[in-house]
Order: sequence, then structure tokens, then C-alpha cells
Amino acid sequence: MGKMSSPGTSCAGVAVTVLILLCSALRIGCEQLSVDYYQKTCPQVENIVRAEMIRKQAANPTTAGGTLRIFFHDCFVEGCDASVLISSTPDNKAERDAEINLSLPGDGFDAIARAKTAIEAKCPGTVSCADIISMATRDLISLIGGPYYPVKKGRKDGRISKAWRVAGNLPLPTMNVDRLTALFGSKGLTQAEMITLSGAHTVGFTHCKEFLHRIYSYNMTTHIDPTMNFQYAMALRRACPRVNLDPTIVVFNDVNSPRQFDNGFYRNLPQGLGLLGSDQILYTDPRSRVLAQRYASDQATFFDAFVAAMDKLGSVGVKTGTQGEVRRTCDAFN
Repeated sequence: MGKMSSPGTSCAGVAVTVLILLCSALRIGCEQLSVDYYQKTCPQVENIVRAEMIRKQAANPTTAGGTLRIFFHDCFVEGCDASVLISSTPDNKAERDAEINLSLPGDGFDAIARAKTAIEAKCPGTVSCADIISMATRDLISLIGGPYYPVKKGRKDGRISKAWRVAGNLPLPTMNVDRLTALFGSKGLTQAEMITLSGAHTVGFTHCKEFLHRIYSYNMTTHIDPTMNFQYAMALRRACPRVNLDPTIVVFNDVNSPRQFDNGFYRNLPQGLGLLGSDQILYTDPRSRVLAQRYASDQATFFDAFVAAMDKLGSVGVKTGTQGEVRRTCDAFN
């Protein structure tokens, strides 16, 4: 009789094949990211990034929300490869200059650039900008009261950044639950993870133009979105006058605890205090309301889910091995 193959070996082979197919389907890197990726090549990288984030956040308290937003906008377009950091050139209009990205805060970009400069002084040509974004975002979240969690590393920086590729890949304030679920699903994220990651709006700010329709021209029947708290809408009108509006004016996403990473985003929704239509819809739609209510009543549950969702988001479309590069500076290809 022929020699039988080991059941364990056979199962392992099948598991590897399934993993590769799964990675391909979800557009995530199949080469392993790991928490200790730089243990031998740049063991102090975590301390360097955190020290820079402490300094930057102390100097400008809006840095955390801005950097978190950059992380999202990066991962949703081309995957988590730092393509959003690239500056445009005469020959290439980069992601950063797509209309929806023009409002990304400069302090977030500066925080990442500072960390990169500090790392290059210690470990030149070693740590990718994509990994720096992930570490910096985690550090800033924890500095303003959010959870601290291990960040897997090993991403490479992408070699493509095109403004025209941004459209259709980022959530819009007018999206309903169906459209949000479909968009997040296209990135391999579930509806529950969409609801969880929306909690990032517990910090940061939004320009008036993104919600003007909710307070001035909602529909033919009512000027103000009926799901919005009326007093809140009136306060927003004072901050964002319809006539002679200053396009630089911004409003905090969370009216009650704007500088604290907590579950305030969800606690605001039952009161009609969601700033964007895509925020408030998470409470008005019964399919998302149950989880939003759970997070509103249990911050620990939200934090645990947020950490898991950020880990998954941070693996979307990553480049590993020879798929990318380690940039010398974060705003330009090598």
C-alpha cells in the first residue's frame, strides 16, 4: 500500500490555501504583519513615534482627530499604504488633492512627518510611512482617553497616488445605512464594523458645508432635518451662517466631549446630536440602532470592538515585501 499523507500536513496545506484565497478576496496582504516586525531593525520605533505624538498633541489638541481621519482616508483608497501622504507634482495630482481630501488637517500630516524625521535619524530607510500612520493614530487615540492596543507592522509604502481614484471610495455625509454597508463591505468590513468605526467621530471636526443641507434646506417640507435636535440645529446655524459663510469654519463632531475619545458619539445620537446625516442614520435606522445603543451604554464594549475593527481596517490592501517601498520622506516616492 502507498504511504498515506499526514492528516495534519494535509489540513495545514488546505488552511494555507484558504488563507491565501481569503486574503486575495479581501485585498489584504498575505505576508504576515507582526507587532514585533522592527524588533531587530528598529527596536525603539514605538517609543520614538509616541514621544513625537505626545509633543504634537500637547502643542495642538486637534492633532488626534486629524491623524485618525488621515488613517481612514488612506486605508479606504489603495489600502493602508500611505498614498494619501504623497504631494502632487506637475505630472501627478495625488490623493491628497482630491476635493474630499482638501479638508484633511495639516496637523495630522505634520505629526506623521515629524515621526518619520525622528525615525530616519535613528533607523534610516527602515520604517514605512504606512506603519507610522498606524502607530501614530493608535498613540494619539490613547493620549485622549481611548484604548491603547498593539499595532501590527510590516506594511510597505505604495507607489501610486492618484486623485481620480478617490471618488467613490470614501464615506459621504449623505449616505444611508445601505450605502455605508456596501462601501465598507467593499473593503472587507462588516456592517457591525462600519457602525463601530463610525465611532471615530467622537473626536475631530467637520466643515460647515458637509451638513448645511441638514440645517437650511433639508427637503420641500422642512428646512431642518427632523432627526436633528432643534436647539442644536439653531446653534449650528449661528456657527455656520448661510450668507457669507467662511469656508474655513469647522464644528466639532461631538458637541459634548469633543477632545475626549469616548462613547460620546453614540450617547449623542438618541438626542438628535449627530452632526452628519451619516452619523444620525445609525440611530434612526433600526438595523444599526441596536449596536449603537449598546455602545452608548457600555464604553468598554465599544472600545473592545473598536480595537478589533481598527486592526482589521489596518490590514486592508496593505503592500508587503516587494509590493511597495520604504519612502525616504512620506510626501514623495523614492
